Amino acid sequence: MVRLTVLASGSKGNGTVVCSSRTRLLVDCGLSCRETLRRLRASGGDAVDAILITHEHSDHVAGVEVMARRLGVPVYMTGATHQAWARWARDASGNKPALPRLELFEAGRGFQVGDIAVMPFTIPHDAVDPVAFAFRVEGVKVAVCTDLGYLATNVRDHLRGSDVLMVESNHDLEMLRGGPYPWAVKQRVMSRVGHLSNDALAEFFATDYDGSAAYVVLAHLSEQNNHPEIARRAAERALGQRRSLLQNRLLLAAQSEPLPPMTL
Repeated sequence: MVRLTVLASGSKGNGTVVCSSRTRLLVDCGLSCRETLRRLRASGGDAVDAILITHEHSDHVAGVEVMARRLGVPVYMTGATHQAWARWARDASGNKPALPRLELFEAGRGFQVGDIAVMPFTIPHDAVDPVAFAFRVEGVKVAVCTDLGYLATNVRDHLRGSDVLMVESNHDLEMLRGGPYPWAVKQRVMSRVGHLSNDALAEFFATDYDGSAAYVVLAHLSEQNNHPEIARRAAERALGQRRSLLQNRLLLAAQSEPLPPMTL
């Protein structure tokens, strides 16, 4: 059994669980420890074997230090991500926190946690060393890929052959352009190190996606600059152009509540 559970996805906090029959990994910990544990329990138990961090932005790491101490589990980060996190992170007393069990990795170099093989790969985002992950276990591949300005060639390569594909569909371009963000923020979101638009993801689905996933999860939807039905329609139109993709199940991750587990 391989399972993916999206606990939360969006600018207010992110967390995703990838588990096999023996190993349970938490990808990112952007919610508070209390809220993460609540959602974990609601999704089948609060134990995890390790926490894996994609990058140092607060919506991905806000709860990591407390969570790691509470559960006594290792935290996996790149060295540059850890240094960036340590520069700004503070505990409740205003002191610099320390992770009790820190494991460093490098993008492009795979590693093993329990029976899950992990391949971190570089993504284009305005963080110091951002990565996404491809997981392999029991003959199943799960890809978790959000917070990227465009789908670079290496990213497309790592997404191929995924049985479960979680990928960003952050904003509708017209909503973003006409929305309330300052122009500088809009430029950042639309840049090649910002966030992936519905249109950019649809282009990938229509032209370069191999159709292998039983589940496709649209993630990190902006609450200000997107709407779930707009994102869904854009993806469905693109997927519908390819007959081999008709069996894909399309789901949308939310900020406010976990998605039901996807099991293969």
